[in-house]
Amino acid sequence: MKLSLRLALLATLLGLAAASLPAHHGTAASYDQHKVTTLQGTVSEFLWRNPHCALFVDVKQPNGETVSYSIEMYSPSLMVKQGYTRNVLKKGDTVEMDVHPSLAGSPSGECLGCRLLVNGKDPAEGQAKQTKGKGKQ
Repeated sequence: MKLSLRLALLATLLGLAAASLPAHHGTAASYDQHKVTTLQGTVSEFLWRNPHCALFVDVKQPNGETVSYSIEMYSPSLMVKQGYTRNVLKKGDTVEMDVHPSLAGSPSGECLGCRLLVNGKDPAEGQAKQTKGKGKQ
């Protein structure tokens, strides 16, 4: 009896865990993974938070109108692995980045490991050079 109860509990927990996976990882359902759009603009806000960092960029359109884009990025732990820190993006920085645009046509996108230049430089490249030069003392 105890074994069957444990198996039923384990099956229930595994089912709940599996059901939550697609609910969280919906980038393919929200963003066009076959299209890349280059955005150039000014950082209005950068949120270093779980489950994903978020970047807000004001992009000037050809007609002169400014559109605010929201960009979903990696989690903080993955950002660190890519060479970024919480201070990599500050309000007023200029950015150029490639994003997968929203399938809904809204001014939003997804940048998971995309090309990102901050004030004309690749910040991850700069962080990697600083880390390499430190070594163990």
